[in-house]
Amino acid sequence: MQLAFSSSFLLVALLFAIAQVEASPVMRSRTVTLPLKRLPQQIGVHPTVLLQQHINRSHRRHARMVGVGGPSTTELEKRLQKRLNLAKPPKYDKRYNRSGARTHLSLISMETGAKIVTRMGKRSIRAAIGGDNLKATPDQGFPKAALDAANAGDLTKANKPTAPNSIGLDVEQVYYLPANDVGYIATIQAGTPPRDFSVLMDSGSADFWIGGEGCQSQSGGDCGNHVFLGQQSSTTFRDSGKVFQVTYGSGQVQGNIVSDNLNIAGLALVKHVFGVALVESQDFSGNATKFDGLMGLAQSTLSNQRVLTPVESLAKQGLISEAITSYKISRVSDGLNDGEITFGGLDQSKFDPSTLVTFQNINQNGFWEGDVTVSVDSQDLGLQGRTAILDTGTTLIIAPPADADAVHAKIPGTKTDGQGGFVIPCTNTAVVSLTFGGQAFDINPIDLLFAPVDPNNLQGDCLSGITSGQIGGPQQWLVGDVFLKNAYFSHNVNKNQISLAKLV
Repeated sequence: MQLAFSSSFLLVALLFAIAQVEASPVMRSRTVTLPLKRLPQQIGVHPTVLLQQHINRSHRRHARMVGVGGPSTTELEKRLQKRLNLAKPPKYDKRYNRSGARTHLSLISMETGAKIVTRMGKRSIRAAIGGDNLKATPDQGFPKAALDAANAGDLTKANKPTAPNSIGLDVEQVYYLPANDVGYIATIQAGTPPRDFSVLMDSGSADFWIGGEGCQSQSGGDCGNHVFLGQQSSTTFRDSGKVFQVTYGSGQVQGNIVSDNLNIAGLALVKHVFGVALVESQDFSGNATKFDGLMGLAQSTLSNQRVLTPVESLAKQGLISEAITSYKISRVSDGLNDGEITFGGLDQSKFDPSTLVTFQNINQNGFWEGDVTVSVDSQDLGLQGRTAILDTGTTLIIAPPADADAVHAKIPGTKTDGQGGFVIPCTNTAVVSLTFGGQAFDINPIDLLFAPVDPNNLQGDCLSGITSGQIGGPQQWLVGDVFLKNAYFSHNVNKNQISLAKLV
């Protein structure tokens, strides 16, 4: 039975980013919970190209985390070019994305994609891109809720929140595989009068910014259909004139350090210090990007703006007792849509307390990293001395090459793609587990299915959500949403600790 999407056959995963803060007093203490919304995927590309884009972004992100030089732009271009040369055109006629643009433009932005388009030309690009003229249909056991959302191309409404100070999570699903639930945003208010801003939440960075009035795109023109902050829209906006710049795995922004009033789930931060972006790369300025800013929730020692993160400011001003941030990352295919981010504590309704483990953060730079062991189907792989950076801003799991090989050797039917990725059966039932603090956390096998090699055959081969990369130490992993959707994740700046628990 054939299966495809309503929009494009595969959709580019967007990035994650950053945030920052300093606050003024409003003297009360409580736990605050914000909604998280999955980012829509707007642009269609061949699945192997999409995987390489994610690998490229993860490699650069990992390199920044460990403070070493990452792969050069030329090297990343060569990797994408090789994928393009190998990609076979899907058997579709229609070659337009959801917004009606010709898909030969679809590789612009995602890790040197613009240069690939320029060099390869329309014919080669079209060979890498799928069509969108078919509807998704229930097949191979994929949940109807995910397929309905994919066909609708719209937000799946959240259930009623289950805890105080919580806001429900609306989820947009434009592709039916769980590995493509890749971005999560919350709505905050900024300025006077206050206006809503959609902000991407990222545990792997430490700056907060939103788009500024007059923002210009590096690709030309303005910064798209977003909400902006400045003197024209806010009477309490103050510009310090100091500049900042942040470069991500994909894209960059630069702008000025400012102060203005913020409201985060009812908590008022007066004259808060953060950044407004005045120049954005296409990754952030394009209309396909559904967020207005980025909030980083690693420790402020990483901040390019050199100010406190929002959670640190909330704790400093006594609005929460400790600088704790907790995440429930939702999987749209479950039909629950209950993702949330919680400041100041943990939402006890989201996890099994008997499985909660707390362990020391071993990263010296401000990221969230812990000791980890790895097993497949309860068989320990004997990988000693491994550590893992836990990063909501990364979609995949990036493991050292030998470790990635060891994991996939235990998954029947695995093949290597020769470029750091792996192909596994779409029907895989092998369970990969990561153990932190003595507690094993299983990865649902469906989260390993990044994308089918052939979109018409969901009983064939799928690209694996675990790939190889050697950037930091030979024993260091970068663990993103493929794992984090399977655990309740929390970190505490004051105690420099990480907590994980099994979801309920």
